[in-house]
Amino acid sequence: MNVSQAVKMYITKMAEESGPGMKLLLMDKDTTSIVSMVYGQSEILQKEVYLFERIDSANQGDGLKHLKCIVFLRPTSQNIALLSRELRYPKYGIYYIYFSNIISKVDIKTLAECDEQEVVREVQEFYADYLAVGPYLYSFNITSCTPGLLWESNHLQRCTQGLAALLLSLKKRPVIRYQQNSDPCKRLGENIRQIICRESSLFDFQSGENPTLLLLLDRRDDPVTPLLNQWTYQAMVHELLTIYNNRVNLSNVTGVPKELKEVVLSAEHDEFYAKSLYLNFGEIGQTIKDLMEEFQKKAKSHQKVESISDMKNFVETYPQFKKMSGTVSKHVTVVGELSSMVSRHNLLEVSELEQELACQDEHSKQLQHLRKVLSQESTRHIDAVKLVMLYALRYEKHTNNDTQGLLDILKKMGVAENLTRAVIEIIEYGGTHSRQSDLFGHQDAVKTITKRLFKGLSGVENIYTQHTPLLQETLENIIRGRMRENAYPCLGNDDRFASKRYQNIIVFMVGGTTYEEALCVHNINQSNVGVKVILGGTNIHNSQSFLEDIHAATQGVPRRHTRHIKNV
Repeated sequence: MNVSQAVKMYITKMAEESGPGMKLLLMDKDTTSIVSMVYGQSEILQKEVYLFERIDSANQGDGLKHLKCIVFLRPTSQNIALLSRELRYPKYGIYYIYFSNIISKVDIKTLAECDEQEVVREVQEFYADYLAVGPYLYSFNITSCTPGLLWESNHLQRCTQGLAALLLSLKKRPVIRYQQNSDPCKRLGENIRQIICRESSLFDFQSGENPTLLLLLDRRDDPVTPLLNQWTYQAMVHELLTIYNNRVNLSNVTGVPKELKEVVLSAEHDEFYAKSLYLNFGEIGQTIKDLMEEFQKKAKSHQKVESISDMKNFVETYPQFKKMSGTVSKHVTVVGELSSMVSRHNLLEVSELEQELACQDEHSKQLQHLRKVLSQESTRHIDAVKLVMLYALRYEKHTNNDTQGLLDILKKMGVAENLTRAVIEIIEYGGTHSRQSDLFGHQDAVKTITKRLFKGLSGVENIYTQHTPLLQETLENIIRGRMRENAYPCLGNDDRFASKRYQNIIVFMVGGTTYEEALCVHNINQSNVGVKVILGGTNIHNSQSFLEDIHAATQGVPRRHTRHIKNV
């Protein structure tokens, strides 16, 4: 149950099964991202793959008959058409074709008819049809998957196919359970079950007494987690700078050198980042300091080149030295910008109030604190709106609710209309009417436990990370065999497994997951021997992408739960 290993194994097999010799890898837009998430360019060069092309590129090479062509594509109608044309007029000597998912017999026949010159040596299905973000985290990079709170058909199909490939790559035939009040989860589950039944020979895996659980959840059940500022390294970078396919754009950072305009943050290829993913911001400062001191020691040793032996040692260790130099520069730049943003935008106080709103029920005190923070010039408009959204969610049914007054303050601040409207949209999207879980009751219980655990401690853990995602409680109930059957019904004839304690759990979040939830899964995997949880979603949110998703989801949906709020 490791998605990074599963995808990497497929890519390795592609490169090795074609035998020795110079190779080219021909991909589409999606498979390019899939490969780049698990393989660095220098790493794949060692497999004699020297060129990379996109099948939809007009600049594709011509007349390279000495090359073996490894084709890795999603089996879409567009890709079948492009590959058919490629095979009619082959540019390369031999073709090894791999599809990232199940391909129809009709499409295989079409390709066979186009292979008039008999250049195809192999056609296989390698089920790497998802982005392996980490060993236990995957995504499909789909935004706005449910416009009008209903599935967009192409997105439903993509998620169905992607999850089927995920199950095949892990060799699992799961029990499917879904969030009872979510029609998108139910439809997705039914579609996956149809594929499993139709392709029963592919899914002929023995589950035995410990079946795998595929749990389909809806983002609407926990709209709080994606709104919060984060204080662990990976989640913080995504919230403040945005990580997209392991890349971070720093071109807007003042004074950043040209080579650091875009940096790659990959736990697969960056040892420091792999060790630092889940460290809090305070700890990161110390680990960066330690990294720099280690680098300075190595730099000094490189200065002492006085003999042939020294020169030989320098040549042998220079690549590692250069790599370390790049690692230091990259992380110092990233952490420096995070630190600058924290102080510039008053994020310590903003985050403290976010945590209070998420975890404590103290209406009058929080309303007073909220008005104070909104009055400060350093508070960004986006943070002001998120705070009001959190207030509106927690105190939606409170008798002294003042969402209207807070919206008036946002208007006086000059906050753009599309942002103020997000306060209305979050209630229509994830208000009490749409949630089946006791979201804030869960947090109040967590807060009581947190107070007991952290009594006498100070620092990031105590103030800024009180919140735990609803997902943690859900997973802990599953592991203990306390999953409510009426809240998460089984699809098909699998209800005989309903009361089982599942040890292999694959979670998929319709509407996107977060790095805070990935941290929760990491901690559960670390602390429960024999249990493996894998988390995925339509995409991985930061608060900006979540607001965009909420806006798309609520377009065209009549206002049923916010009619009493007039000033928008």
